[in-house]
Parts: sequence; structure tokens; C-alpha cells
Amino acid sequence: MCEVEDDYIGELREREKGLGQKCMKCKEGSAVLIIRVGDAFCKSCFKEYFVHKFRAMLGKNRVVYPGEKVLLAYSGGPSSSAMIQQVQEGLGRDAPKKLRFVPGIIFIDEGAVSGQSWEEREETFSNVRHVLEDTGFPFHIVRLEEVFLLPHSVLQRNLSESTPQKQNYKQAVGHYMEQEDSQRRVVDELAQLSTADPTSPRASDLLPNSSSPARFTEQLVQLFTSVKTLTAKQELLHTLRNHLILHTARSYGYSKIMSGESCTRLAVNLLSNISLGRGAFLPMDTGFSDSRYGDVLFIRPMREYSVKEISFYNRLFNVPSIFIKTLDTKALENSSIQRLTETFITKLQADFPSTVSTVYRTSEKLNTCTAENRKDGILQEQCLLCLCPLDTHSDRASAYQATKVSQNLSQRMKQNCAVPAKDSGKLCCKQGQCCEKTENKPTLRAAGIVHILCYSCQVTMKDLESVDHLPQYIHHEAEHRTRRCEMRKEIQEFLLDDGSDDA
Repeated sequence: MCEVEDDYIGELREREKGLGQKCMKCKEGSAVLIIRVGDAFCKSCFKEYFVHKFRAMLGKNRVVYPGEKVLLAYSGGPSSSAMIQQVQEGLGRDAPKKLRFVPGIIFIDEGAVSGQSWEEREETFSNVRHVLEDTGFPFHIVRLEEVFLLPHSVLQRNLSESTPQKQNYKQAVGHYMEQEDSQRRVVDELAQLSTADPTSPRASDLLPNSSSPARFTEQLVQLFTSVKTLTAKQELLHTLRNHLILHTARSYGYSKIMSGESCTRLAVNLLSNISLGRGAFLPMDTGFSDSRYGDVLFIRPMREYSVKEISFYNRLFNVPSIFIKTLDTKALENSSIQRLTETFITKLQADFPSTVSTVYRTSEKLNTCTAENRKDGILQEQCLLCLCPLDTHSDRASAYQATKVSQNLSQRMKQNCAVPAKDSGKLCCKQGQCCEKTENKPTLRAAGIVHILCYSCQVTMKDLESVDHLPQYIHHEAEHRTRRCEMRKEIQEFLLDDGSDDA
């Protein structure tokens, strides 16, 4: 008891010492928070530090050009809320290092798979709409059920037709500022004539029709009910969500998509993705930019912020956020790989404050090859679901091939189990139940999907009872790719290799 009391008194003294510190930057104001050991900030300096980090991340990478349309992915959480707040302040007329892109916001309603009732979903819809209307940006609220209306072209990698990246970034900024100055003078002249424009569109007027038939809700619930594990459910939800965001961006002409993953979230994603067999795709899943879709680029400008920094910023400057129930809300620590990894990182970070930064810095060193991946002169195929390059074309001595051989042997054992004969009356193992299930259950291989999935997506699909529950655009694209593969095999002897002479 004495040792516990001594430790408690020592901890209180350390807290009192921290509260009496001066700001490490201005050396004058009293510190209101301590981010790391010795990094004490007053309120004004912390805001300056937070804003500078966001704009420096965009300025350092130079992937968002002036005048581009950028779609902000909003989930209602603290990180995406802080990201939208930063964009609002960065677009201000007097903002230093002003942002010069055209923003829009998208929110995906996932209430059908998280167990929300229609009343709860309508309440969430109302709260989200109220927050997004206050931003003044055009926004799109899309229900997850609309994945059953997507075209199969969403799973095709489109090459970008616009070439703003080929010009010099500074020249593009200068040209945009000249146009902006001329437009500003015109706007000021019009403002003197009329104080308000009744014909100007409001953000709510740009909201698309997001009503979904009840049958799509039933299909979505049936799809996620057929998934056995929470790990596979979260991966499938992440995939479908990205497809919806990608289709919305292409439909409305957005060339960039900003997501609000923090440093802590990316550290969790890195370890969980390694456990899920996505080690080859870590640069795309956790890096600043993700170019797997070709014409639309995913960027993560909040990746330098920890959860602690974002929470303090939202609390000090009254940034609104909305709590929305998700799949893993109130789930046990070992209910899924993602949940277990998050618990592990969080507890380790509490005892060792450099845990998240160490994992995050490791992910920064991972890069992808900039050249087009080719195999035998042919562009490498992409996964049907995540659209990453297929990692299943490996040598015979690889671990994947060994796993594949083991799976084939186990399937042959099930197929060769004794079927009950009419004349002999012999029973198979488990009284014929396994044979009936094996015969009637549609397999992924029969559906023609396995060979166009990466290893991680194959693992996810194994927990799906039947591929028939997947949206039709996935089946259509699978059939399209299968036919193209068969056609290529038929005309393979008439094709010329890239290295062959034209003569």
C-alpha cells in the first residue's frame, strides 16, 4: 500500500509540473497540453502547429494541383472532422499558404450492416446533413445499399486523360492565382450591385437522390450475414465502401479523394494488413498516395497526426464530430484481427509512447515500383476486389503454392469420401452430410473468381458462404475478365511479343 501511494504522489507531482510549463514555442504562454515528453504548447501555438503540419503535408507532396476537384471522405469521426476543418480554414481568403482546390464531401451510410434501425439511420442522416451544410461545400450522402446499382466499369483501372501533373507545379499555381485575382474582382463588383444571389445553388441542392429500395437493404444484410467472421466483414465493408467512393468521384468529376486516416490508424492498418496477407500492398494501403485506380488518386493528408493531437484540437477549437455505430462497436478484443491489433497498439502506446511513431516511420520507407508491372510482356492483372496487382503468380517453391497444394489435397479428400450407394447402403463420413454440402454449395473456383483475386481477398472470400450474395457488378466484371483470358489463350500463338522484331 505504501509503494502504491508513493507512486500515486509521484505521478501527481509530474502532472503538476507539466501544468506549470511554458509553451515550448513562444516561451510566454502557459501550456494547455503536452503532446509528447517536453512538447508543451499553448492554445494559439498548438493551432499554428496543427495547421502548418496539414498544409506542409500537401505542399511537400504536390499532388493536388490548383483548380482540381477533391472529394473529402467524411465518416463523422474526429479525424475526418478535423480534416474538413483544415480544408475550410485553408480555403479562406487571408489564409497563409492558401489551399487552391475545389472541395466536395461524401458520407457513406453503413447503418444497414451495423445493426441500426431506420429511426437511428434517419437521425444519423439528419445530424450528418446538418454538419455538412454548415461547411458550405457540396456534399453527397450515399447509402451502402447503392453498391448493388454500381456498373462493372468501377472495377476497371482507368488511365487519367487530364495531364495537369505534367506541367510545372509553380507555373500552375501562378496561372491559377492570376485567374483567381480576375475572378475576385468580378465577384467584388457583383457584390456591390447585389448583396445576395438568390439563384446560387446551396450545398443541400447538390445532394443526389440517395433513396434505396428496401430490397437492396435486405440483400446487403443477407450478404454480411453470410460472412462468417468479423475480420472478413470489415474487409468486405472496406472494399465496398471504396467502390462507392470511387464511383461517386468519377461520376462528379473529382480527380482526388482525401481520407482522414491518422498516424495511429495507419499503424494499426499496417500490422493488421500484414496478418491478413496484404504485405505486398502496404505502400498503397498506408502511404500518402494510392494510385491503384489510375484516374482517381487517394491521398491521406492526416497521416502525420496522432489520435491524441486530433482529439485535443477538436476539443480546444470546438470541431463537431458525430458518433456513429460501426461493425466493431462494443466488440470483444479478440473478435477480429483488426480489433485485436488496435487493442495491442493502443495498450503498447500507453506504456511506450514511441510505439505508433516507430510503426508509422517503418511504413514510410515502403515504396512501390513506379514502372508498370509486366509479366511476359503483358500488363499484370489486378485483383477483382481491391484492384491491387495480383500477387498469386509466384514460383512453385513459394509459400503461396505450398498453401495452394495443401488446399487442393484437402478438397480432394472431401470429394473422395464414400457416397452412400443405393445397393450397398454404405454411409459416407458424417452420414452423407458432408457430401451433400460439397455437392450443392457453389464454390469460388466454379464461379470463376478465385484466379482473379489476390491472396488477401481469397482469404476473405473463404469466409463467405456463397458468392451469389455479392453485387452483380462483381460477377459481371469476373465474367468479363474470364472471357478475355480465354480469348487471349485462343489467339496466343498469333500474338507478337514486345521484344520481337517487327521485320
